Order: sequence, then C-alpha cells, then structure tokens
Amino acid sequence: MTADPRLIVHATTLRDLHGDGMLVLPNAWDAASARVVVECGFPVVATPSNGIAAMLGHPDGQGAPWQEMFAAAARIVRAVPVPVTVDAEGGYGMSPRELVDRLLEIGAAGCNLEDTDHGSGGLVEAGAHARWLAGVRSATEDAGVPIVINARVDTFLASSGVPEADRVADAVRRGRLYREAGADCIYPIGVRSRSDLAALVGELPGPVNGNVGPELDLAALRELGVARVSYGPRFYHAAIAGFREAIQQL
Repeated sequence: MTADPRLIVHATTLRDLHGDGMLVLPNAWDAASARVVVECGFPVVATPSNGIAAMLGHPDGQGAPWQEMFAAAARIVRAVPVPVTVDAEGGYGMSPRELVDRLLEIGAAGCNLEDTDHGSGGLVEAGAHARWLAGVRSATEDAGVPIVINARVDTFLASSGVPEADRVADAVRRGRLYREAGADCIYPIGVRSRSDLAALVGELPGPVNGNVGPELDLAALRELGVARVSYGPRFYHAAIAGFREAIQQL
C-alpha cells in the first residue's frame, strides 16, 4: 500500500499537537457532529467507540462488528479536512499489520488502543499488550505513515479488577511498557483524583491523556501538564438526552 501524502501530513500534525499546549478533543460520532467540531475551530476530530456503537445499535466494548465501526469512522474522515483519530477499542482481534492496514484504508491519522480484555474480562497481560503495540508501531513504520498511537490504560476502570490502592502503580507500570513499545501518548482513562493524575503525569514518560471531571476542569488539567483531553461519548449522550427531552415535550 502506497502511503498517502495527505495522511502522512495529518498524522505528523496530530503527533506535533501533543507537544504544543494542550490538545482538546470533543469527540464526534458521525459526519454532521464532526463538521461541527471543525467549524468551531478544533484542529482534530476524535471518535468515541461508545457513541458510534450506540448510534449503530450495538453495545460498546467491541460489541459492534469492526466493519461497521470502521465504515462509520471512514465517513467522518471523508467529511472533514483535519486529522481524525479513531477509537479502535482493543483492536478487534486483528494482527498489528491488519489493524494498521484497516486504519490506513479509512484515512485515520491516529488511534486509541485499550488494554481491556474484551473476551475474558479484566486486563490483557501488560507484557503481551506491549508486544502487540510494538507490532502496531512497526507496521506503521513499514507503511510510512506515523499513525499516532494513544495507548489507553484501563487500570482505573472498575472492570479492570485492579484494587483501588494499586491503580496508580499499575497504570505507571503499564504506561511505561506501552511507551517503550512505541505509543505516542498514554491514556489512563477514568482518573478522577487530582493527586492520582498528578502522580501519573509525573511518573509516565511522554504525553498523558486526561479527562475532565469534578476535580479536573480544563484549567486544572492544563496546570497538571496534561497534553491531551478526551471527552469520549459524553457529547453523544448529551445530544440524545436533548433529543429525548424535546420529543417528550412534543
């Protein structure tokens, strides 16, 4: 597959934005919402697996066929002139090479890849996941497109099975392995405590992705040194809630 020069520019731009202030990503779930994100001045569009799966009538957590998820992401890519980073969940059981080929086919400049074990529950063994991520990085290099890998660390999710007292240490251990494997950014999803996030930013090498929350507004995230902020499916759910309210009033 010949590398698309436009996609190379988009991937490079996305990577550079992780070191230039704080990249804020209000996730979009379809072409129309993606256009709104761009019209409001954001330089990148991100997709949420939860929102897209729900839109397609499937549960999150790789409950939707990957073909449908990638087709929806492809429509978003075609609709906007900016880089698009795609939530590819746990990789849908694909080999690194196949996953990268599918991402290149739809024109994705980046991807989220999580370490939840969607088959057995809990988390994928950290070393095995790091080796898989290294394969993804190697495949992007072979393809000549520096796809940005945002390695999600799911330690702070209740489904991980990691005791609360061990979550920071386990997230640091996993994040370091994933960074060494070639991930561009580490995403410890679900962190709610300012002190926990501060510890992670201090201990993890490279950019860290955070989420807003009761203790963590954008100003706090910026102060802590977070490089990237994701909103996941919250805008999708807010849109559906607004729709429901309007229909109930009708």
